[in-house]
Amino acid sequence: MIKRVFVTGAAGFIGSHLCERLINNNHIVVGLDNFDLFYDRKIKESNIRTLTESDKFELIEGDIRDADCVESICEDGIDIIIHLAAKAGVRPSILNPVEYQSVNIEGTTVILEAAKRYNVKKFIFGSSSSVYGNNEKIPFSETDNVDFPISPYAATKKAGELLCHTYSHLYDIDMTCLRFFTVYGPRQRPDLAIHKFASLIEQGKPIPVFGDGSMMRDFTYIDDIIDGVIAAIERCKGFEVYNLGESKPVRLDELIAEIEKALGKKARIERYPVQPGDVERTFADITKAGRELGYNPQTDIAEGLKKFVVWLRETVTV
Repeated sequence: MIKRVFVTGAAGFIGSHLCERLINNNHIVVGLDNFDLFYDRKIKESNIRTLTESDKFELIEGDIRDADCVESICEDGIDIIIHLAAKAGVRPSILNPVEYQSVNIEGTTVILEAAKRYNVKKFIFGSSSSVYGNNEKIPFSETDNVDFPISPYAATKKAGELLCHTYSHLYDIDMTCLRFFTVYGPRQRPDLAIHKFASLIEQGKPIPVFGDGSMMRDFTYIDDIIDGVIAAIERCKGFEVYNLGESKPVRLDELIAEIEKALGKKARIERYPVQPGDVERTFADITKAGRELGYNPQTDIAEGLKKFVVWLRETVTV
């Protein structure tokens, strides 16, 4: 059945890929994005270039905190809201916590209020593995205590999950929170490690490495994430939280070695102290997502990096 889907953050990395998949699945998508100056507007415009050619996609430029804008979208009838828009990044959130609170918490409340007012009964929230903080138990499970975030960004994502649970309980909205684990692939934000490192190595410039290289991340390829989001949409019922990760953490120094292989170039490394707010490792337990969503990531880090490098060299001036 064709659905009318409202996607916030539609021009971003994950959002643009998701909108393409939804349209390919014959749904109608209304996308909202404010083209935040966190990175160059032209990048987001490039992300959605093919989308804007489709009669199944409408892009509205606006802010999720603008209730009139959000309600004007929902009043035309929406079957599903997928809320991905957020101020992103751990380190920038430490520098500007007030703005992160405003966008990520107040903005999420505006979206939830619109869902309530216009009787939208399915809601997907893009959360983050950062909510786990420096959890000593590995792998990270959805039942673990996440009361100890170590960055304002992580705290806002935890707050978003709590708001989703509240609205699900009060207003009988089927609500699914998806904790994304270090997503990468074509269109990845330029400030994130894989994109930054690959671009700098390609240019023969040194890469900044924080710490001794032992930091670990559960890198997850974009196509696998989108598979998980689509499965969550199809099975959204009650209130649930799912990890979407690869469940195969990679050390930072191993990641750099894999990027070198994919590029066929060696990195020059400049080392710096570990940054405040950075967690030591992320590691997703995806048992629940596998059991209830059929989630089964297919792309390992070596294959994913090869695909990323192809995209980088074809589309980005470095």
